Amino acid sequence: MRPRIALPADTLDEATNIINERNAAFAPRPAVEAIVKAGGLPIILPSVDPADVADYLPLFDGVIFLGGADVDPTFFGEEPHMRLGKTYRKRDLFEIELLKQAVAANKAIMGICRGLQLINVGLGGTLYQDLSEDPNATLKHSQAAMGNQPSHHVTVVSGSTLATLTGDRPYVNSRHHQTVNAVAPTLTVTARADDQVVEALESKDSDQILAVQWHPENMYKHHNESRQLFKNFIDRAAKRIDRH
Repeated sequence: MRPRIALPADTLDEATNIINERNAAFAPRPAVEAIVKAGGLPIILPSVDPADVADYLPLFDGVIFLGGADVDPTFFGEEPHMRLGKTYRKRDLFEIELLKQAVAANKAIMGICRGLQLINVGLGGTLYQDLSEDPNATLKHSQAAMGNQPSHHVTVVSGSTLATLTGDRPYVNSRHHQTVNAVAPTLTVTARADDQVVEALESKDSDQILAVQWHPENMYKHHNESRQLFKNFIDRAAKRIDRH
């Protein structure tokens, strides 16, 4: 049985005359393809009432939280910074509840960009709403280079799961303006950029969660380190399949 992977959907909010595209739920094609190539079976979940999350849990073995809009700062006790980007509270409510129940049910969890930030907030951490709030941030984290090309290096903590997958100095792509401030109690930082901006988080006491601030779904076709991240995720999900 192939591991079933939930992809919580983003929502198309662009103006359109096509009625069936209005507020349509979607998952980015590169993430879908990366999951399939790594051996998983993608299941796209629209943002519905958080009360319905429990009914989704039996459908998947792992969940990947993807990129998208900024996380609403009220979820970590702050009012909106003047440089806060677009938010979508309905998605945040659904994904935070999905995260909490997936953690409790021991599902495999991966995070990408906003997904890392959402995981950190959902488990009790905070964010810098914009990199201008972080006194250490000096690098260009919203690259002008093409999105499937790397733009800066990160340093990975020796002995971490991430280090076994990417080595200690991977070259990654980057397009974000928010970043981790206080780390959630159950997570630990396993990679930073040279300006000390957080680039990866993992579970402290298990292999359940691995999240990165970059976008391996855009680089997996040509970068082995990115493929290894998805292979590891599918392997972690496979261990959690209920075979009875």
